[in-house]
Amino acid sequence: MERLFIKQNIAYPTLIAILSGLYPVLFYYSNNYHIVNSWEHVRYFTLVFLTIPIVVFVFISLLFSTKKNLKQKKYVLPFLSAFTLLYLLKICVFIQVERKIIVGIIILSIAFSYFLNRYFKQWLQFLVLLNIIGFIALSNTIYKRLNYSKEWMQQPDEIVSVLFKKKPNVYFIQPDGYANPSQLKSDYYQFDNSDFESFLSQQNFIFYPDFRSNYSTTLSSNGAIFTMKHHYYNLDSQSNEVQFARKIIISDNDVLSVFKNNGYKTYYLAESPYLLLNRPLMGYDYCNINYQDFKFLNEGIGKTWEIKEPLKQVVYEKTKQPKFVFLELLKPWHIESRKNTSTGAETERKKYLERLQESNQILKQLITEILTNDSQALILIMADHGGYVGMDYTDLSSTKTEDPKLINSIFTSILAIHWGEKTKPDYTFTSSVNIFRTLFSYLSENNNYLKHLEEDASYIILKSNIKKGIYKYIDSQGNPVLEKIK
Repeated sequence: MERLFIKQNIAYPTLIAILSGLYPVLFYYSNNYHIVNSWEHVRYFTLVFLTIPIVVFVFISLLFSTKKNLKQKKYVLPFLSAFTLLYLLKICVFIQVERKIIVGIIILSIAFSYFLNRYFKQWLQFLVLLNIIGFIALSNTIYKRLNYSKEWMQQPDEIVSVLFKKKPNVYFIQPDGYANPSQLKSDYYQFDNSDFESFLSQQNFIFYPDFRSNYSTTLSSNGAIFTMKHHYYNLDSQSNEVQFARKIIISDNDVLSVFKNNGYKTYYLAESPYLLLNRPLMGYDYCNINYQDFKFLNEGIGKTWEIKEPLKQVVYEKTKQPKFVFLELLKPWHIESRKNTSTGAETERKKYLERLQESNQILKQLITEILTNDSQALILIMADHGGYVGMDYTDLSSTKTEDPKLINSIFTSILAIHWGEKTKPDYTFTSSVNIFRTLFSYLSENNNYLKHLEEDASYIILKSNIKKGIYKYIDSQGNPVLEKIK
């Protein structure tokens, strides 16, 4: 009798809770593995999606095990199972509180428990099948990660051991999506940025026109910048990013290693936790965002952090070590990503330019703060990609176009450098993958490292109007091309 009681009120509800809560976990991991691949996320999903449902299912089952509530018990577990599955799936798709959807889930769960409770065994069989499908999808994702090779990151020389002969404080400021001066004058952007350009010139910045990124997104572009190598999207046209990009950028990369090997104290300052979503091991000595300050499930840009005060503290911090600061700004960003949120090419252009002017004001304040205290700082202003202006929305970039101005709009990137010396070094900069290899050559006064520059080509994943694949879109001379990477 006691064994039957345990089976009906503990073991059985536990099994149902696991079947109901596990599929949303498998679904989310299969579709968002790149932002949940941490042990902290494993603990979070185990607690919220499995442990809490188990406790609730068992508690309510025990509550309805008395003779008084026995008649109602047949409705309870079907309701809890349907509600748990649908509500957790809702969380995976719509992280924000969506009251209408929640009300709809409650109504559906009540209807299911009342009218279909007699088919509950078939429902459980359906959940088993659903979880098997989820496991298969996730196993494919995990298999790719287990077979991931870091070979592409290997350097052809000993640049990781480079020794600097001069050690200025280095500030890498990355305004997201900021187009270069030549592109801002083009037909699609049509913007006079002379006020900001004059400000930078007065501060002894050097502009490098027609500069561009090698990849079209923040993660893929920074993945190449901080490794000083091409990754070609890991030859995976199913993804738009480089695998383990956040770990590469935040935890461990050759650029960060070089600065640390040369005695630099390293700082990561950001307005958004976008690069921190999967909670990678922090490779920088200081970050202005703490992991406990943002949620486990991705909310996009979500909450933003104030950047001026943290930078001020870093600038005025007294330390015997030179400083390397990676400062990431959200603006001017780019046009809307999706068709359903786009307001059309012309309106998106105007909104982008408004944000660009706001970005100019922020940049002026940050640069003034730095140079007031450190006139010899090496300041690098370089975007991660372009603003996509001229398109209706950024997802259109995966559709093949033969318009060179639209192609350039994807990859265009500002590059302005304050060298901190009266004599400006004579370097040519074309694309972002080679920026730090060139800077390390300058700081070490050893141009042998320039013998191994990567190709200054830009790459994209195309999916429409062409056979799906990874393509070289701009060659090293800046000409539009269309060469599939095999």
